[in-house]
Amino acid sequence: MTSFKGRIAADYRDSEAAWSRDPLPPAGAPNVIMVVLDDVGFGQLGCFGSDIATPNIDRLAAGGIRLNDFNTTGICSATRSCLLTGRNHHANHIGAIAELATGFPGYDFRMPKENGTLAEVLVEQGYATLAVGKWHLTPAEEQTLGAPRKRWPLGRGFERFYGFHGSDCSQYHPDLVYDNHQVAPPKSPEEGYHLTEDLTDKSIEFIRDLHNATPGKPYFLYLAYGAAHTPLHVPDDYLDRYRGRFAMGWDEWRARVHRRQVAEGIIPARTELTPRPEWIPAWNSLTAVEKQVFARLMEVFAAFVEHTDAQIGRLVDELERLGQLDNTVILVLSDNGASPEGGRNGMVNNVRYLNGIKESAEQIAEQLERIGGVDSNPHYPFGWAWAGNTPFRRWKQEVHAGGVRDPFILHWPRGQLAAGGTVRTQFAHAIDIMPTLLEIIGVGEPRTVAGIVQSPIHGVSFLHCLRDGAAATRHVTQYYEIRGCRGLYHNGWKVVTYHPRIGLAWDNSDPLRPYAQDHWELYHLAEDFSEMHDVSALHPDIVQRLVELWWVEAGRYDVLPLDNRGVARLSTRKSHAYEIGQRHVLYRSAGTIREFGAMDFKNRSHTITAELEVPASGASGVVLSMGNGYGGYALFVDDGVPVYVHNHASITEYEVVGDSVLRPGRVQLTFEFTKTGEHQGRGRLSVDSVVVGEAEIGKTIPVYFGGAEMAVGFNPGYAVSRRYRARGRFAYSGEIHGVTLEAHEPRVNDRAALERVAYAIQ
Repeated sequence: MTSFKGRIAADYRDSEAAWSRDPLPPAGAPNVIMVVLDDVGFGQLGCFGSDIATPNIDRLAAGGIRLNDFNTTGICSATRSCLLTGRNHHANHIGAIAELATGFPGYDFRMPKENGTLAEVLVEQGYATLAVGKWHLTPAEEQTLGAPRKRWPLGRGFERFYGFHGSDCSQYHPDLVYDNHQVAPPKSPEEGYHLTEDLTDKSIEFIRDLHNATPGKPYFLYLAYGAAHTPLHVPDDYLDRYRGRFAMGWDEWRARVHRRQVAEGIIPARTELTPRPEWIPAWNSLTAVEKQVFARLMEVFAAFVEHTDAQIGRLVDELERLGQLDNTVILVLSDNGASPEGGRNGMVNNVRYLNGIKESAEQIAEQLERIGGVDSNPHYPFGWAWAGNTPFRRWKQEVHAGGVRDPFILHWPRGQLAAGGTVRTQFAHAIDIMPTLLEIIGVGEPRTVAGIVQSPIHGVSFLHCLRDGAAATRHVTQYYEIRGCRGLYHNGWKVVTYHPRIGLAWDNSDPLRPYAQDHWELYHLAEDFSEMHDVSALHPDIVQRLVELWWVEAGRYDVLPLDNRGVARLSTRKSHAYEIGQRHVLYRSAGTIREFGAMDFKNRSHTITAELEVPASGASGVVLSMGNGYGGYALFVDDGVPVYVHNHASITEYEVVGDSVLRPGRVQLTFEFTKTGEHQGRGRLSVDSVVVGEAEIGKTIPVYFGGAEMAVGFNPGYAVSRRYRARGRFAYSGEIHGVTLEAHEPRVNDRAALERVAYAIQ
């Protein structure tokens, strides 16, 4: 209880008032803005050697400091937990992503309160705390409106939030959350909506709100864009800037980036360019159609990056206009290396890839002009991901440098840390960000946060390295692990081993082999920046010592058990307090149910029964929708006629259409799906138990709608059916008394397909 400092007598005239005061930040404490990019590789920003135009990020680099040895975990959620807590990802219980959580301490996705976030620390120091954009730190089963909010942003120290929960979302039709509730985007794609712009608008709005109400109060803004994660969505005017720019292919583009990196001093002059692995085809071996398609997909990615840079520029301009830029610490970084999840050919619709539906280059070529727009859900081929991580090996989800060595920029004019444009070469890791920022602000490591005794911060401040390029890093040991891939950095050396994921061994290696049979490579990073030369055969004693140290770290931070699975982890029964059985009655509301929390009808006979009120003027609108125009299903009424559609990954829309208009009054509309084979069946529509339509549904989505939403009475986002795509959310015009979902058989997992999903959604 707070001690009262005044005096209380029987009469107020004889008493002395005293006010308790909230804590104030240290004098002159800077604002902090942490801009987190998604799936942007070491060589994909202009100031790190790319020819992708990023003038605003380059401006921050030119006036600030770049790190060329900044390390992450190799995957998004894990890195974000490190950035926000200063603790290792397994100690945060976030050894992978929400969708792959399992019931082990390092993997259950329940980030403990004793690992306080930077927001939780700073809000107790008088800071305002704002989060905008991608969160992906809430367990999948807690991303619904019925879930507790203790692991949502406002439950982890942020005072305001505007963004989304999952691994990705459409830039045109996002699943938005405002503070602790869902909201619709403020306008439609036809009106010019784009999520990256919206997130920037909201960041500026939050900063202005704070400035107007409490001028001078410092803030921490965590701004995590969805860019440049798939889907690659970008306005047409940006796309046009890159036509023909990548016709030289990934081999030559990578060589050019490497030359610029050396010439501009981003990497040591003697850095060698690691070779192209055999499973990535040489550009010159591709067909003319493949070259055309693959180059176009890279154009879309590059345009997406430039468009995001422009939004960062808008934010920086606003800070300058408010007079805040000089004393704002701006960090720009990526959460992991470039993403190979587009596979060999890339894709137009990510839902097809998630469900094992291959897209040939010829099929993609037929839709080339759609790519980047609202009718696409694209990603680029893994050859461009490899090139994007120049000069390193491999990519995201692995712990060679291509997965964990990422771009990092710090800009803080008032700090006068170093000459603008400086490149620092000392080792740093994502867990070092929080202690560095605390030292910059002048706040010590807290013993308690909100009354909870805190665990030790694992990271160390690198502020002294920012000030002095000759200073030694204090971070001398760091382990890595993602889905069985392991590594350890120690005093300028690194051991690393690649363990293939089940069903996703690019090099045809055996994912079932014992971990003990994995070969540990050794690199002397002090002399070999790019991890070019495996010297394990020359130094077996160092390998043995570092591997033993890795096991020590694994035990210390809850890394075990090692697990390279995807399917079993994806389908693992999570800790739901309230389970949905085989029958569920839904009612109309403004909220939605995310895919992992909704009734799952995939590959199961089932029934949807809706009790509807049909107005005298006739009915129209969506009764129930699941998914979106990239894949999903919907029961709706089209100018009085009942319709069911199953959108099979935007390839075919299988329809069951009623033969008459619904009569006014209360009616019971039923859709019944009878499974006739694997992922196929027959659909039947009935009105008041009378069959009004039947049709074969030749193929259904087998595994994953892409993290989409279920809704009663409207279709959120990109419409499932082409029939009503021009009618927005197409809300049902009458009353919906209830919609009953019934599954007629147990769920059966397509395990091979689930393996693909477990890799691709991250």
